[in-house]
Amino acid sequence: MTRISNPHYPPVIRIISGRNMPRIAGVNIPDNKRIEIALTYVYGIGRTLSNKILAQAKIDPNIRAQKLLPEETNRLKEIIEKGLRVEGELRRERMMNIKRLKDIGSYRGGRHAKGLPVRGQRTKTNTRTVRGNTRKTMGSGRRAAEKT
Repeated sequence: MTRISNPHYPPVIRIISGRNMPRIAGVNIPDNKRIEIALTYVYGIGRTLSNKILAQAKIDPNIRAQKLLPEETNRLKEIIEKGLRVEGELRRERMMNIKRLKDIGSYRGGRHAKGLPVRGQRTKTNTRTVRGNTRKTMGSGRRAAEKT
């Protein structure tokens, strides 16, 4: 047992053991990372939201995920599952929004359908992120003369 104290959080006695990775929202959270970073492995949770969740659950963001107590893990699961849209639900909502734009025939929907930038970026050059790195090389347009 180790005693961990932090001036911002109440002192807690933690039993350190070789447990499995915590599983939150269907994602295995890496146990060797700080919980603040480990929560960002869940789709839809970034650093800012991770810190808000930890503050709400009254968990020190600097502890490693493997050192979380079962009660703390349950608190995190409860906060994430009740109050937030993450993982599959968020992906589904995002896809439905794009599908709706395509169905109503909006300009943005057409850009999504064609795989082009949606938010007004230039397309003569620099659209590699959206379109992928598919380069078409151009020749002279004439076949090379065959040797006889």
